[in-house]
Amino acid sequence: MSILIKLSTTLRDLVPDYDPEAGLQFSLGEGESSLTAGELANRIGIPHEEIKIVMINSRQNDLDSTVNDGDRVAYFPAVGGG
Repeated sequence: MSILIKLSTTLRDLVPDYDPEAGLQFSLGEGESSLTAGELANRIGIPHEEIKIVMINSRQNDLDSTVNDGDRVAYFPAVGGG
């Protein structure tokens, strides 16, 4: 099984060959059943300072939250405007 990762706006540029439509499938290593959202971000190459919002299974979480096999994780950067 795996984790589905979706990236928003500028975070997409940090992951080579990221497909916005399909997202990114991440497989846990043998013997792993979970990791934190921060560890997952590290493994796909997104610096923590680039992430403002973490959603796990459509609920807002933080980088210390546990991500389990089969979860859907979305990362969002800070957005400016005005």
